[in-house]
Amino acid sequence: MKLPTQITFRNMKSSEAVETCIHEEVAKLETFYDQIISCRVMVETPHRHHQRGIPIHIRIDLGVPGGEIVVNHEPSLHGSLQKTAEAVRSKKQNVEAPRKDAYLVIRDAFKTLRRQLQQFARKQKREIKQHQSQPLATVSRLFPEKDYGFLQTPEGEEIYFHRNSLLNVTFDQLAPGAVVTYVEAQGEKGLQASTVRLQGKSAPAGQGS
Repeated sequence: MKLPTQITFRNMKSSEAVETCIHEEVAKLETFYDQIISCRVMVETPHRHHQRGIPIHIRIDLGVPGGEIVVNHEPSLHGSLQKTAEAVRSKKQNVEAPRKDAYLVIRDAFKTLRRQLQQFARKQKREIKQHQSQPLATVSRLFPEKDYGFLQTPEGEEIYFHRNSLLNVTFDQLAPGAVVTYVEAQGEKGLQASTVRLQGKSAPAGQGS
């Protein structure tokens, strides 16, 4: 990780044991995703409550390439009431109860975070793969009256494309110099471009991706 984990306690005393638990959970994240930029964790109890049995709230802000994943975990009211009732019924007062509650909430929060991080990693992998498989080119020449044009690759090669090959832009919206991705295909007259997509623009409704 490029930056250390930042842990903040609010409305409660700091705990080395809780911090250790958080660092262990962060280490698990790094075992399957090594591009984490930062991690901030806030552990808090509601300001208006100080007695044992009050839920622990956990907020995790995980910095990743191009954005941030946020998990704001708060135990359900039913679970909190149940834990409080069990504490009252217990003959032995357990001074470790607040810390144990924190462990459970931390693990649940990081479990949710792992799922979201896995989804992010899969999406990132698909985007990288798609980008690698679809080379970039620029629109070099257009012939609107004949419904076709040419793309120029970084190597200087010109590739033919037809109006029907455009996905997320119309032929009339294209202009020389526009950057596109494309898929190479073999046509009747040699190499041509299909699946031509304008960079930085989403496909409109009703068109395929």
